[in-house]
Amino acid sequence: MIKSPRGTSDVLPPESAKWIYLEGVVREVARRYNFDEIRLPTFEHSELFSRTVGETTDIVEKEMYTFKDKTGRDLTLRPEGTAGVARAFLEHGMAGGPLPRKLYYLGPMFRYEKPQAGRYREHRQFGVEVFGSPSPHSDVEVITLAMDIADELGLTGTELVLNSIGCPKCRGEYKEALVAHLVPRFDELCSDCRSRLKRNPLRALDCKNEGCKLLVAGAPASLDYLCDDCREHWDRLRLILTSVGIPYSVDKSLVRGIDYYTRTVFELKWPPLGAAGNTVCGGGRYDGLIEQLGGPPVPGVGFGMGLERMLLASEKGEKPIKTGGEIDLFIVAPKAKDGQAEDADLQARTLDLARRVRKRGLTCDFDPLQRSMKAQMKQADRMNARFVVILGEEELRTNSVAVRSMRDGWQKTVPLEDVFTVVGEAVRNG
Repeated sequence: MIKSPRGTSDVLPPESAKWIYLEGVVREVARRYNFDEIRLPTFEHSELFSRTVGETTDIVEKEMYTFKDKTGRDLTLRPEGTAGVARAFLEHGMAGGPLPRKLYYLGPMFRYEKPQAGRYREHRQFGVEVFGSPSPHSDVEVITLAMDIADELGLTGTELVLNSIGCPKCRGEYKEALVAHLVPRFDELCSDCRSRLKRNPLRALDCKNEGCKLLVAGAPASLDYLCDDCREHWDRLRLILTSVGIPYSVDKSLVRGIDYYTRTVFELKWPPLGAAGNTVCGGGRYDGLIEQLGGPPVPGVGFGMGLERMLLASEKGEKPIKTGGEIDLFIVAPKAKDGQAEDADLQARTLDLARRVRKRGLTCDFDPLQRSMKAQMKQADRMNARFVVILGEEELRTNSVAVRSMRDGWQKTVPLEDVFTVVGEAVRNG
């Protein structure tokens, strides 16, 4: 038997109902914030990620699914969304349109890493991007959008963690100070950090090795090396957060794992998930990303949110997502006894009634196998049908149906045309 690859998962009913609800929540919150959806290719040219995400990152060095197509071009299944949005923004001339441009995406990402709770090799991600605004107000807007999603899902007590890693103008001096701190401890660093020390020493701050975490604990902080512009942005960001009543903490070691970030970096954490995997959202500012791709200077800010982890968190939150599994109406229509013509008429009436009910916005089902009435009533019960309509030979002759409430137990016979009124009003009234 062929099984799904490691690090992937099938989403089966009724679990798929939770995904439909979750995706509906993120889309609705994005709509309220006036973000438009962008849909991206599942794979991109590999160069896009090496130029933007960074050749020394774990993503590019270890985690990308890269392959050659039939003409020998290097292509990569997208490991994250921002680089693709930036590429599309530039390719389609959005930089010349009205700014800021607010976009969101939703879809699968691919990273070859050890599968863990809430994170798979193929995982679903929701993300937002704002291009064209250097204002810290935009930083706060994407942060509050993420927090509103967490609130909608019942994740009370979400914690916001912040840092600023400066810009290229001030980051050079900080890198020198960081290298000066790490060089005397070179032999104690892991092999990855030793190889990256000259190329990109900031990677050491994001290393998951426990020994490296201890070594960088006393390292210089990027906040101490901010230029005047970055300092002003950092101070204004914190002032705005305070003025709108959003609590936060500062983590001087927070850098995120991607090279295109500048200035603001942030994470949303939800403690009930446990210290090892409580980050439910991460993002920040990337003011030089469009320029890296050959475009004009266009500032940007956004975040990425893993939906598997959000779904896992929601199960432990105050509003666990229900799996649904309820329908408005089930049509019971046992096989006719009087002959083939009557049975064909009954089947036609069943299909016609089901379609008319569905066109009025109600969920409806029936038994295509035409089993006994008792079996069909059991099937309606298993489907959690709110109402049952009984359609048989007698009903065919009188052009009527019996409507039964499965919740309240009442039953009454009504003209066929009145089914929509009786059931529809009951559904609308709860």
